[in-house]
Amino acid sequence: MDKKTIRREVKQAILALPADVRKAEAERVVEQLRRIIKERRAEVVALFSPLPDEINIFPLVASLDCRVALPRITASSPEESLMEFYDYSPEEICDGAFGIREPQGERAVRADEIDLMVVPGVAFTRSGERLGRGRGYYDRYLAREGFRAFCIGVCHSCQLRESLPTEAFDREMDMIIAGE
Repeated sequence: MDKKTIRREVKQAILALPADVRKAEAERVVEQLRRIIKERRAEVVALFSPLPDEINIFPLVASLDCRVALPRITASSPEESLMEFYDYSPEEICDGAFGIREPQGERAVRADEIDLMVVPGVAFTRSGERLGRGRGYYDRYLAREGFRAFCIGVCHSCQLRESLPTEAFDREMDMIIAGE
């Protein structure tokens, strides 16, 4: 199955999930993340501000006892847009690219500073393969020199697939947490 078809099917499956199921799955994912972050003693954790069809991990942002970074899309043009991570501060969150809440800090967190990164995706396999939205922001970030973070993909149970089409540049996640 091609990537475009999988993206369409998964979006429909997420939209079909009742709100209470989506909420319960997100709560299970957040609790597992909280436990893993504590167990791994991560000092710098990169999270994301979820889009409406992504697992809602935002309650985790303010509850961690470590440095939290969130992504911000920087762009001089659509072809040159990059994703950088900045320290989370509740006073400095604004709507940014694609309507996502983004941090407004001055200094980007270096890729080699991040100990653990929670990564969204359209679909995942249990073995760690990830299908993103197709813009390549995470693929480019995960390929940066010095990037060493433990990567956890998070998703609703309907986003798990047996297999996914992959490219040479795709990086597998170290762990997948689904809301099942």
